[in-house]
Amino acid sequence: MITIAGAGVAGLASAYELASRGAEVTLYETGADPADNPCSWYAGGMLAPWCEGESAAPEVVRLGIGAKAWWRQFTKVEDRGTLVLTPPRDRAELTRFARRTTNHRLIEAAELAQLEPALAGRFAQALFFEDEAHLDPRQALIDLSKAVQALGVEIRYGTPAPAHVDVDCRGMAAPLPGLRPVRGEMALIEAPEVEITRTLRLLHPRIPVYLVPRGKGIYMIGATMIESSSWRQITLRSLLELLGACFALHPALGEASVIETGTGLRPAFADNMPRLTQLGQTTHVNGLYRHGYLLAPALAQQLAAQFFQETADANHRERTSA
Repeated sequence: MITIAGAGVAGLASAYELASRGAEVTLYETGADPADNPCSWYAGGMLAPWCEGESAAPEVVRLGIGAKAWWRQFTKVEDRGTLVLTPPRDRAELTRFARRTTNHRLIEAAELAQLEPALAGRFAQALFFEDEAHLDPRQALIDLSKAVQALGVEIRYGTPAPAHVDVDCRGMAAPLPGLRPVRGEMALIEAPEVEITRTLRLLHPRIPVYLVPRGKGIYMIGATMIESSSWRQITLRSLLELLGACFALHPALGEASVIETGTGLRPAFADNMPRLTQLGQTTHVNGLYRHGYLLAPALAQQLAAQFFQETADANHRERTSA
């Protein structure tokens, strides 16, 4: 029996990889349902390893490349790529972003209009990361929960974890030295008159913003990165900056309705890299920062490989001593 604390994206991915290898797994989650995991519930859901390479270590790109295929096992993945844009006066930002990333191509206004007609005439150029994708993180979390339960995993919602667990995936709630909270804020907007089908990243001079389609005229916009441990609701300044950046994407977004806002404290180490950390008998899967859906599959696979290697080693020692 392997016990896991935390049924967010990291805990569920870990449970899936362990159970798919034949382990008996029990998940403990203090929340009543998947919505009680703010970082997972309010995530952007972008499977965009090459874009993340602009500011993240090369290892993030490498680990994230397999995420799209992994998630497609359980949930709908919108395999439509990412468009990176910048206002005309900030064209140098697009050049800088291109130098720091790979697996993209520069497209001109005509092709951009073909890909996203709503953006016709608004931007002269864009970077197109054709192999990237996005998903609805809420539906993905629900679908992954069902997938692990189908493998026989018991998810005990509303139940604190026991004093000792084999795996801890509780983010900032984990007793793990070296973690720091990075506050992220987001909003869901409804703009049925604007049809955008791909993730857009705007290199805005004040706050870079991304817009992720959720379907039926709903878009997620985010996200701030503030070194703060506050769980309070989104600040007025942050909301104004996010909405102002959206207006720069398309004026019609200025008429959108704000239907939901949310915040989350993303766990990060000093180098912003996730890792498996062994403390006593517990393995911590943590530090996913802003890359939860992108990197949880790779971290979960590393965890499962570690557990099953330890089991094989133990069996070998037992046979040898006999």
